[in-house]
Amino acid sequence: MYLYLLGLVVLYYLYRWVRELPRVSDKNNRYVYITGCDSGFGNLLAQHLDKQGFRVIASCFTERGEEELKKSCSSNLITTHLDVRSQDSIAKVAYVHCPTRGENTLDRVYSNLKQAYKAVPLPHLGMSDHRSLSSFAYTTLSRKNQTCDKDSSVFGRISAIGGPYTVSKFGVEAFSDSIRINMAPFGVKVLCIEPGFFKTQMASSEVVCNNIKMLWEKLPQESFICSHLGDADLMKVVHCMEHAVAAVRRRTRYSPGWDAKLFRLPLSYMPTCVSDYILQMEAIPIAKQIE
Repeated sequence: MYLYLLGLVVLYYLYRWVRELPRVSDKNNRYVYITGCDSGFGNLLAQHLDKQGFRVIASCFTERGEEELKKSCSSNLITTHLDVRSQDSIAKVAYVHCPTRGENTLDRVYSNLKQAYKAVPLPHLGMSDHRSLSSFAYTTLSRKNQTCDKDSSVFGRISAIGGPYTVSKFGVEAFSDSIRINMAPFGVKVLCIEPGFFKTQMASSEVVCNNIKMLWEKLPQESFICSHLGDADLMKVVHCMEHAVAAVRRRTRYSPGWDAKLFRLPLSYMPTCVSDYILQMEAIPIAKQIE
């Protein structure tokens, strides 16, 4: 009986693999707008899609980010400035001009908003820390059959770290679910990328430790364990993003990373008492236990 079940699982994944193989044929005429392209996943995705032949419009926070991205990509790539903390900046890029089509005629929008990574215990954060990670840019989609890809995280399914980071990711999940249902009648599809823990610049041990030291100077060294758990292969996430852009048949959710697939997602379905116990085992220890 177990062999039959195993065979069904193998057949299911084989069927899904074959079904998801076809890619769009007119890449040169498809415009993809990507936010957060200074570094990390957004930067890698912009370069990868540009090499694939897509028309990429990449928004960066800094002029240096724009210049470096232009140097590593073809002349087809267009860069824009975007500061998600400024409503004026968001308003300027809300209606994107596509050179061969006109205003607001995008095929894909990839939202990759990111701020400082503050993975520290919640009581040590102030309201300003929450506001800095709780800003969302709403991009206008007016063409039918468009797709909006939201960069979330597996921490939007289960809160394994403290502070506004997971709050913002749960918000991305809820927002994505809402607009996916509300915009479906207009032919707009909304996908969610939920990567596990990867060694991006935002999650580097230097950035994490600096944030920790600012808020809790006497934190034990055990907290540095996070720098050893990240996956260094960022292309696992980029390939999922590329599939969401280029595939004819796409998934609603992608969960790149073995920690997401085998640990954090299954943990999110467990009883709360079980998940809390496991998460407390890997939590940052405190100097003195309160009775």
